[in-house]
Amino acid sequence: MVNVIGLGYIGLPTALMMASHGIEVVGTDYNEGLVSSLNAGHITFKETGLVELFESAVSAGIRFSSEYQITDTYIVSVPTPYDKFSKKVDPCFVVAAIKSVLAVCPTGATIVIESTISPGTIDRYIRPVIENSGRRTGCDIQLVHAPERIIPGNMIYELLHNNRTIGADDVSVGERIRNLYSSFCQGEIVVTDIRTAEMTKVVENTFRAVNIAFANELAKICRHDNMDVYEIIRICNMHPRVNILQPGPGVGGHCISVDPWFLVGDYPSLAKVIDESMKTNDSMPDFVLQRIASIMDERGITNISRIGLYGLTYKENVDDCRESPTLQLIDSQKRHLAPVLKVYDPFVERDIVDNQYHNLDEFLNSIDFVVIMVKHDEIKKNMYKLKNKIVLDCHNICDIPGVYHL
Repeated sequence: MVNVIGLGYIGLPTALMMASHGIEVVGTDYNEGLVSSLNAGHITFKETGLVELFESAVSAGIRFSSEYQITDTYIVSVPTPYDKFSKKVDPCFVVAAIKSVLAVCPTGATIVIESTISPGTIDRYIRPVIENSGRRTGCDIQLVHAPERIIPGNMIYELLHNNRTIGADDVSVGERIRNLYSSFCQGEIVVTDIRTAEMTKVVENTFRAVNIAFANELAKICRHDNMDVYEIIRICNMHPRVNILQPGPGVGGHCISVDPWFLVGDYPSLAKVIDESMKTNDSMPDFVLQRIASIMDERGITNISRIGLYGLTYKENVDDCRESPTLQLIDSQKRHLAPVLKVYDPFVERDIVDNQYHNLDEFLNSIDFVVIMVKHDEIKKNMYKLKNKIVLDCHNICDIPGVYHL
């Protein structure tokens, strides 16, 4: 039996996937309300294919509990927040989960950490907890790091098809865990050491963050001299060895906007390019605010209550608002004591900000100036409704004349 600890965006799909592929699974979470919802047949977030996967796992016998189980294999998928000032990872949730596992697990158990952690976290924080409990790593307890590689909106497909990395102290233990993941994963699974596995996950997201930052900085440069950044990128990308990404209003989610800071926090004197790239990405919501202000001046707009932000989530077609650029923009507004703009997102059903709407037509009828912060399919299908609006398109998706861009 496998006990999956943490039933959030990563833990729940992993538990469901394993259960639906013939593995006995118990999912554990400290949140008793979440556990009750799952036991009542209600999934806790939206994701393509998740309902069908949940039904398959339930039919296969998956169980959910707030209690840690006595078994030989644990998968820890709890959050790893970071300190926004020191830029260092806070492993408190992982440490707490490990302590709870140690309270019940038998000698010889394997603990697999899926949570994203900074390089060296297992050596600095996890091994000491195990040793202080009187157990020996590599003997009494086997440690493995198997970082997740999935993205909201495409989780189920990527769980099945993405390549994976397994980091272990002992190759034979790594091979055993690889066989466990091979029950459903069709991608290549590489077995390496733990420190390398920690580093590769963070480096993957850092690579993407740095490339996004280049596109965002290019947008600022082009805006400074009134050049079309999208046309410039299009032409540059005709070169066979150039692939510039598209700029946007900021970077959100709990991977690309967070993981690179682990390297900055751990290697402050070395991670200079990463540091500047992250600052560039973090500055984009303020850049959008500046664009809004300049368009207001150009069009003679004085009534800020007639301006609205389309999109609250950190990316299109998901309900995940973690580190959302829109929320960052609203926070910046509040710091400047400016009135909060109207907001609408088809995927966010509960009110999480002031002036939030839950119907597209009502939202558009209440504003004259719309800022497209997220490129949900809904807005792409309803572009005709924007023809009489002032539009700031932060993703270059509008095909109507007179649209403003970053």
